[in-house]
Amino acid sequence: MQYARRNTQYEIMTSLPIDVGSFSQSVQRLWDYMNPCVLCPRKCKVDRSKGETGFCGIACLPVVSSVNPHFGEESVLVGSGGSGTIFFAGCNLGCVFCQNFDISHHHHGRQVTIEQLAQSMLELQDYGCSNINFVTPTHVIPAITAAIELARKDGLTLPTVYNSGGYDSVETLKLLDGFVDIYMPDMKYSDSEVARELSSAPDYPQVNQTAVEEMHRQVGDLQVKNGLATRGLLVRHLVLPNQLAGSFEIIDFLAEEISPSTTINVMAQYRPCYKASAHPRINRRPTLEEIQSARRYAIEKGLNVLP
Repeated sequence: MQYARRNTQYEIMTSLPIDVGSFSQSVQRLWDYMNPCVLCPRKCKVDRSKGETGFCGIACLPVVSSVNPHFGEESVLVGSGGSGTIFFAGCNLGCVFCQNFDISHHHHGRQVTIEQLAQSMLELQDYGCSNINFVTPTHVIPAITAAIELARKDGLTLPTVYNSGGYDSVETLKLLDGFVDIYMPDMKYSDSEVARELSSAPDYPQVNQTAVEEMHRQVGDLQVKNGLATRGLLVRHLVLPNQLAGSFEIIDFLAEEISPSTTINVMAQYRPCYKASAHPRINRRPTLEEIQSARRYAIEKGLNVLP
């Protein structure tokens, strides 16, 4: 396969017959959740099997923007062969500062079948990647789990990474038990009004916390062997300017409600892009002190803070 981003915009295939009867009951239930769609907390209830699209903008089959060995992820995911990332177009969040807006909001990519997705996983494994990293998987998880089943039958042994924005339904997550080895959710906000303004998701804090609790229940604290993560929870938290992300509250939640050994990546990569200029409070990078204060607090609370 070609490991490169595909920047052409996809064409929706409508009324596509997909027989999921040969897959596990979990996959079949996930497929049922999509028609009408209640996969994520938005519960748009569109019939995606008929080509209808809700908030995420994607019908029943995933749209893949790129398949690559990625060397820019956390060191515990990269190793010598890179993290085998599969970037999915569309998203169930409406982040005004999205750095991947061409993928998440403009849906650039190519629609793929379950079989093609499974083949991509096997090719990443053959390439020497350390894991299979599904980036923005929430809205296309039925196809992903079906593809995992196919790929495992054909020899996939790499850990799987669920790399999401953290806006996930617990009912859906429970069906992923056994499919996901490493959960890597964002924890974006602790304040509902900020979540509404910046991501069109006022219920994000509550939904996110409940989702992270379920993820940790399934896989526990992050386990690392020979420098590589094999299983567990790894939380990403992006520091926003003016403390809009609620970093201290999120760190308190992880330390007190999830585990004092939770692994967290306190991220300093925020920069204003996409529509951020229309929101004055986030129209700048966070200061060094804003970033360092969040990192210091996470360390003081005893969390496992990635360098």
